Amino acid sequence: MPGLDDTQFRNEFNHLMRAQHPNITQLVGYCYDIGHQRIKHGGEYIFALVEERVLCFEYLQGGSLDKYITDESCGLNWHTCFKIIKGVCDGLDYLHNGCKDPIYPLDLKPANILLDKDMVPKIGDFGLSRLFPSTKTYVTIKIIGTPR
Repeated sequence: MPGLDDTQFRNEFNHLMRAQHPNITQLVGYCYDIGHQRIKHGGEYIFALVEERVLCFEYLQGGSLDKYITDESCGLNWHTCFKIIKGVCDGLDYLHNGCKDPIYPLDLKPANILLDKDMVPKIGDFGLSRLFPSTKTYVTIKIIGTPR
């Protein structure tokens, strides 16, 4: 994850591994690699030592919610819509109140709500999220998220 040192990455990984809820995308592991890559530096190509870390989450075959709300042919019925809304609310409640240290997804949108084969919603994409110790309060005026 860009901008995180090893300690921060491990802390975020451990928090996400502990997040166990039916409406949260399950983290199953991570990959870590160090290798040389050819990159352009100062107008010339050089080989640089590059460290890469990738979080691995469960696969959800239903895809993302945005596919269903932008495609008229999908025709979600009221029961399914309610199930999705309730599941997202339950997942958010768990992240905010059910975790030892609350997790706040800062880029919640239909593209980051994934659906399983039974249309159960799961909140995913924690790339823009904050882990807050329960004893800390943060105030920010910085605007972040995915632009429209």
